[in-house]
Amino acid sequence: VRLEEYGGGSVRAGGSLRLSCTASGSTISTSCMAWFRQAPGKEREGVASISTAGGADYAPAVKGRFTGAKDNSETTLYLQMDSLKPEDAAMYYCAAGPLSDSYTGSWIAGRRFFWGQGTQVTVSS
Repeated sequence: VRLEEYGGGSVRAGGSLRLSCTASGSTISTSCMAWFRQAPGKEREGVASISTAGGADYAPAVKGRFTGAKDNSETTLYLQMDSLKPEDAAMYYCAAGPLSDSYTGSWIAGRRFFWGQGTQVTVSS
């Protein structure tokens, strides 16, 4: 499984960014896809998951501000981030994991996932 993230950058608080993730083969159509983030000195945390059916689940900290989706060809995963806050600043990772994790909620632990290299998001106040 190969995953590659794009779209990170710097933005002011209240602004928006859209992250993209390309995946090898049929990864997106056969996996629980998710976004995670890790800020310096903090533990990795789950942000959003997208199931093969296209349904999304979000961490409370981002619900209502972030939207996860995938394109119709199921080759690219997205994370639209709106109303960004300084506390959203982190390295963001795209990940692919067991399909069942989408439906059990266990995706948020990030166990048995494949990871991309990450893309940095900086939010200034």
